[in-house]
Amino acid sequence: MGFDTSDDACVYRITDEIAAIHTVDFFTPIVDAPFWFGQIAAANALSDVYAMGGRPAVAMNLLCVPGCLSQETIRKILEGGHQKAVEAGCVIAGGHTIQDEEPKYGLCVTGFVHPQHILKNIGAQPGDVLVLTKALGVGVITTALKAGLADDSARDAAYASMAALNAKAAQAVREVSRVHACTDVTGFGLLGHSYEMASGSGVTVRLHGAALPLLPQAEELADMGIVPGGAYRNRDYVKPHLRVLDGAQRARLDLAADPQTSGGLLVSLPRADAEELLEKLHAFAPWSAIVGEVLPQGESALEFD
Repeated sequence: MGFDTSDDACVYRITDEIAAIHTVDFFTPIVDAPFWFGQIAAANALSDVYAMGGRPAVAMNLLCVPGCLSQETIRKILEGGHQKAVEAGCVIAGGHTIQDEEPKYGLCVTGFVHPQHILKNIGAQPGDVLVLTKALGVGVITTALKAGLADDSARDAAYASMAALNAKAAQAVREVSRVHACTDVTGFGLLGHSYEMASGSGVTVRLHGAALPLLPQAEELADMGIVPGGAYRNRDYVKPHLRVLDGAQRARLDLAADPQTSGGLLVSLPRADAEELLEKLHAFAPWSAIVGEVLPQGESALEFD
């Protein structure tokens, strides 16, 4: 499992009651603070296990360091990652370090799930709605921070969102009886991951721009044209399969394409179950929202209004 439909991780069935989930993710710093970088990179890697219905168990550090990087900076990166692993109940059992021209950090993670409880990014059914568990806009805000155009409150909200584990959201999803599809929203943005869910499920997904939960200042910055290059690549990726409906706001469309780091879960499920899920989510993630609906397959796999 994992190749045919761009699933978040691979799954290997061990017994009738245990399957192992394997995933790996690492990247260059998206923030300037090394401790935050470690936290965010670890949360991002752990998220794939949660997206497939599992719980992380063991991980290995992956670290690339240039010769000029201080030992103190390296220590802070690893401490940030370790803190997130501990929070997830996951043991970091070792890892591998190489010298490189720029720093990179992440985790190779193994988790476990019952084979009957695996969540996939396909299976969305007409009549479902889509629930998103984190606000969008981290790509826009981190781009703005580099240009000195976002304030401290936007920075703090973006950092906190990226460093937050999807553990509680995943637990809430597991407690709902009918979940048809699930993925996490990362580098391809909400547009790209919705398209993968729609095409793999043989349906059309309609996203509602006005319903998107957004981080503070994200819409204002996007409206100013502060949009990362990855968002344009994501738009190009889905363009042949996307129909933008009359009245759609450009800034909201840009934010739907915004590449996310350690983004939220995107869950397809019947509306009644979605209301139950939102009640659980709002206890700790009040920004969680229904952001779209699943329609019978039409001319376009993806619509945005």
